[in-house]
Amino acid sequence: MKIAVCAKYVPEASANRRIDASTKRLDRSGEGALNPFDANAVEEALKARDASGDGEVVIVSVGPERALEAMRRALAMGADRVVLVSDDGAAGSDLVATSRVLAAALERESANLVLFGQQANDSDGAVLWAAVAERLQLPLISQVAELTLEDGKLRGKRQTEYGYDVIEAPLPAVVAVSDAINEPRYPSLKGIMGAKKKPQDTLSLEDLAVDAGEAGEAGSRTTVEALNDPPARGDTIKIDDDGSGAQKIVDFLAEKKAL
Repeated sequence: MKIAVCAKYVPEASANRRIDASTKRLDRSGEGALNPFDANAVEEALKARDASGDGEVVIVSVGPERALEAMRRALAMGADRVVLVSDDGAAGSDLVATSRVLAAALERESANLVLFGQQANDSDGAVLWAAVAERLQLPLISQVAELTLEDGKLRGKRQTEYGYDVIEAPLPAVVAVSDAINEPRYPSLKGIMGAKKKPQDTLSLEDLAVDAGEAGEAGSRTTVEALNDPPARGDTIKIDDDGSGAQKIVDFLAEKKAL
């Protein structure tokens, strides 16, 4: 079984995130890392591969060349190889353009199962997996907290406000896993040392036969028109609590006839 995990290169959690005023996009010039939600997808892929006794886990990503360094964490965890689509023409891709590039890379791999993390911690869109599944014309199950593979089909269990949904789908399929599905393993020293020796392929848009007009800003369907500072707050009153803070709040509300 071949399992593809779509992973995103995101700014380090400790990075000071800001919007670049010149590009109106998130500034990604600092240190980056594997999206933590995607680590759950990697872990689930490794568990499925190991349970079957055979197969391959390939990490598929779109980003700059330096993203390979972050994807090596997945290799150190146990993934078999990385496919990175790195092309200047893909810079600035929105959901529509990114899904087109990812779908082309996944079609090239012909995986039995495609896994996503539930969202990316830099954008929190939580819809890319749906767009990719639509392009691939494959069944999709989202927010999966328990995954079972058997006899050419999968079963996904997810929690809802009314109980649990249990959904079955034939393979190949796309699954977005919840961060509650597992606890990602820590890479071992042996895994870290061996990660650099594993195959790490870099592809261009041309390699995937994706037209330049279908990626990057040209292929995007959303635009950011302007950036502005948040509006100034109205008049505020600061209350220093010297032991009578609660009473001061009550008096203020009474004055405003809010009680």
